[in-house]
Amino acid sequence: MSKYRCSLLVVDDEPYILSTLTALLNNDFEVLTADTAQAAQALFAQRDIDLILTDQKMPRFSGVQLLEWVREHHPKTVRLLMTGFAELEEAVDAINRSQVYRYLFKPWRAEDLLETLHSAAHSFIVERAHEELLVELENRVAQRTKELEEANHELEQKNKMLEKLALTDPLTGLPNRRAMDRLTERELRRRDRYPSPLSLGLIDVDHFKEINARYLLSGGDKVLVDLAKVLLSSLRNVDLMGRIGGEEFLVIAPETNMEGAEVLGERIRSTVERGVFSYKEEIIPVRVSIGFAVAEVGVAADYEHMKHVADAALAQAKVTGRNRCIIYPLNRPPFEQAG
Repeated sequence: MSKYRCSLLVVDDEPYILSTLTALLNNDFEVLTADTAQAAQALFAQRDIDLILTDQKMPRFSGVQLLEWVREHHPKTVRLLMTGFAELEEAVDAINRSQVYRYLFKPWRAEDLLETLHSAAHSFIVERAHEELLVELENRVAQRTKELEEANHELEQKNKMLEKLALTDPLTGLPNRRAMDRLTERELRRRDRYPSPLSLGLIDVDHFKEINARYLLSGGDKVLVDLAKVLLSSLRNVDLMGRIGGEEFLVIAPETNMEGAEVLGERIRSTVERGVFSYKEEIIPVRVSIGFAVAEVGVAADYEHMKHVADAALAQAKVTGRNRCIIYPLNRPPFEQAG
């Protein structure tokens, strides 16, 4: 038996019964008393009551009526009824309606009354412990669910970060070759659905080996970082650019025909030429050569072919003096890549 001491409300209109039951039960229960159903209802308004034992025959409000009210408003309270044998038959249906735990005949025997009340108290305590366990389990499940959700969110964030790192050039912060391959394939698929011109440009820093030789790796890296910013400033919002290796950058220019590629290529070249690059307070002249491949509307295009044509255009820009932009249409007759 739990050490918890149940509260017991005894309801009877005879003061002698109330005092007798209080004396009998006070050692085992926290005994409350009421001499009318209305007084009992008032006690329920003030506090929780674990068990109620009421006489059936009371003025204005029978015991069964009181227990029906308790069932409706305080369903966790265990309900018991004292009734005379002669009153039992008329009370059976009402007893069932109010779901009485047990009923006792009057006059009752002390040992029977104590046994019944102890049984009711045990039932109440077991039910309460079960509910508390369910609440605790629900809280644990909720806490564990929250922890798992937080862990999943953290894992998603880390995965996104790792994916971003896997697609980002660590030096310039631009998309790397892998990312640019994905972006170009995406633009080509979009072009298949919505026919439009597309230009692909390769940008290479002129004489970058000399920059590295003179200013060492740290100086070359500084130039590449600053160059990435300058290149970005020369692009439109719809254009995409990434570093695909060494001193080479790739530009994707959606909805850009030959004329648009010429404008974009010259803007990139001149912006770099006017840019100020320095390392340890020494000005470093930086120039770029650019090769564009242009797929006009209606011309079939795939990534490998566009890269090949852009690379040939870049090679041509290199052999014809550098610091310039050469543009080839994708449907140009076969040509030998310039050396």
